[in-house]
Amino acid sequence: MSDRFNILLVDDEKDFLEITTKRLMRRGYNVRNATTCSEALLIIEGDWPEVIVLDVMLPDRDGIECLKEIKRKRPSSIVILLTGHASMQAGRQSMEYGANDYCLKPIELDELIEKIEIAYREKAKTRDISD
Repeated sequence: MSDRFNILLVDDEKDFLEITTKRLMRRGYNVRNATTCSEALLIIEGDWPEVIVLDVMLPDRDGIECLKEIKRKRPSSIVILLTGHASMQAGRQSMEYGANDYCLKPIELDELIEKIEIAYREKAKTRDISD
């Protein structure tokens, strides 16, 4: 994809955030991160990210509840949920609440980028159709 977009990573695992942020930035994406749902909600109020990658386990709120709040504030947000194998049900449930996709952790960077790019392209297509 030629023009890179803004990605918000929301996860309380600081090592994951640091490594994933650096690797995405090396690939040309603009990346910010948050370790809590509250922090993420403040960032999205500024209409910043096109894509939000959201962990299901956050210290201040359940990821599904955070997803619901994100969708209330910005219904057109692209959200990809990250879930551990023990919470795969939460990943499936997240689709009911508007997530574009979900991934099992740990996830390879190339797989995450593929899911991000697919969700972004699909959203861009629906915007083009409705314009």
